[in-house]
Amino acid sequence: MDWDKFGPTALKAIIYVFIGLIFFVGAFLIIVKAAPFSVRKEIEEDQNTSLAILIGSVILGLAIIIAAAIHGG
Repeated sequence: MDWDKFGPTALKAIIYVFIGLIFFVGAFLIIVKAAPFSVRKEIEEDQNTSLAILIGSVILGLAIIIAAAIHGG
């Protein structure tokens, strides 16, 4: 292992993780604010599987976009 490249590579990974988390939290907050109902209540109490699948799909889509941006950059 080339330890000279480990520091900058680890720093880039940490930065990408924080950027990704910011986007994920932002997307979830937009979903919560845009929904005319309580997202938490619908998923936890009412067992609304379709809403959980929709939110999971948004998160997966963001993950693909972020991964492509990191790979291209």
